[in-house]
Amino acid sequence: MAYELIILILAVLAVIAVYIVLKTAKLLIVNTILGLIILAVGNTFFNLNIPYSSMALLVCALGGIPGAILVILLHVFGIAFL
Repeated sequence: MAYELIILILAVLAVIAVYIVLKTAKLLIVNTILGLIILAVGNTFFNLNIPYSSMALLVCALGGIPGAILVILLHVFGIAFL
């Protein structure tokens, strides 16, 4: 009887942990996609000619929206991503 109760408690804790991780991952994925979209829209509509290098894509993927804005600003001021 005690083993079943321990297994049930561990299963409930595992479900709660997976829910928290997936909830956080969902927000990160949405932020990443929005950052990449902002970079693509900036390149397309404002003719920024930012190259889609691995570094620019990595900054946008990890930084999301602020990362995309950072890449655009660094390119406009001639500091990076030329």
